[in-house]
Amino acid sequence: MEQIWTNLRELVQGTAEVLYHIVVVALSAGVALSLPHAANFIAQTFAIHWSAIENDTVALVTIEIAVAVMLIACINYLRRSMKDRQLTQMAAHAGLTNVFPTRGVLARRKIRKLKTKQGRAKHIMVIGSTGYNTFVDPKGDLHTVIWKCLEAKILLLNPYSEAARARARAVLDPKVGPDSLVDQVERTIELCKRLKAGQKSIQLKLYSDPPHVKLAIMGDSIWLQHYHTGLDVHTMPEYVFGQNHNDYGLYTLFYQYFTKKWDSSEIPEYDLETDELVYRGSNGNSHDVRREKFPKRTSNSPSTFCPATHLGDMGLQDR
Repeated sequence: MEQIWTNLRELVQGTAEVLYHIVVVALSAGVALSLPHAANFIAQTFAIHWSAIENDTVALVTIEIAVAVMLIACINYLRRSMKDRQLTQMAAHAGLTNVFPTRGVLARRKIRKLKTKQGRAKHIMVIGSTGYNTFVDPKGDLHTVIWKCLEAKILLLNPYSEAARARARAVLDPKVGPDSLVDQVERTIELCKRLKAGQKSIQLKLYSDPPHVKLAIMGDSIWLQHYHTGLDVHTMPEYVFGQNHNDYGLYTLFYQYFTKKWDSSEIPEYDLETDELVYRGSNGNSHDVRREKFPKRTSNSPSTFCPATHLGDMGLQDR
C-alpha cells in the first residue's frame, strides 16, 4: 500500500511539472502574439493625447519637469544602490555580519536570542570588565549561554589593579567606587565556582591593564564592543563578525587577540578551588611560577554595592 502511495505521489509531481512547463510556454506565446496589438494601442493612445497637449505650453513644461525629476530620482537611486553594494562587499570582506547601533528593548532581546543560539553547546571565550551584567544578572546577554556552553574561558579586570581603581575614580557618582567593582567581580567568581562544581569546564583569568574591548567568541561568531574612555559602554554599538574561511576578515584578528592575551604570562589564572592567582610560564606552561592569594573580603566587610546602581550604567562594566 505504501508503495502505491509513493508511485501515485511521483506521478502527481511529474504531471505538475509538465503542466507548469505547458502554462509557461502558453503565457510566453500569448505575450509574443499580443505585442503588436499592444504597441498599436499605445501608439494610438499617445497620438490622441499628444494632439491635445502639443500646443499647451504649461502642460509641456509640467511634463518636462516631471520627467527631469524622475530621471534625477532614478540616477540617485542607482548611485545609492551601487554605494550600498560596495559597502556590503566591504563588510563581507571584513567578516562583518551584523551591527546593533542601539541598545533598546527590542535590540537587547534580539542580541540575547542570537547569543543564546550561537553559544549553546559551544566553546566560548570572553573578555569583559566585571562580568556581573554579562553572566550573573539573569537578564545578561550570556547568562543562559554560560550554563549551556561546553567550555568557557573568561578574562576579567582585576578589581584590585591600578587600572580598576583609576576607572572607578573617574565616576562622579559617590555610590560607585572600588568596593562596587570588587563586589561585582566576586559575584562573578562565585558563579564560576558553582559552574565548576557542576563539572563545567571553566577557566578564569584576571588582567590588570585598562579594558579596551568587550569580546565574546562563540563558535564562528565574535561579538565586539569598544570601551570608550569617556562614554558609557551601553551607548556603544555592538558588532558581530563571522568566520568566512578566507585569508581575510577580522574574525581571525580578534581571535588571535584573545589567544595572545590569554596566553600572556603576565595575566594570572584564578584558581577557583584555592582563591589564588596562579602565574604560569610562557606559552601556557602548566608549571606554576608563583601563586598569590586573592584578597577576597569576608561577609562582614563593608561594601558600597547597591543592586539598583550598576556600574554598567556608568560605563564601567560590561553587560
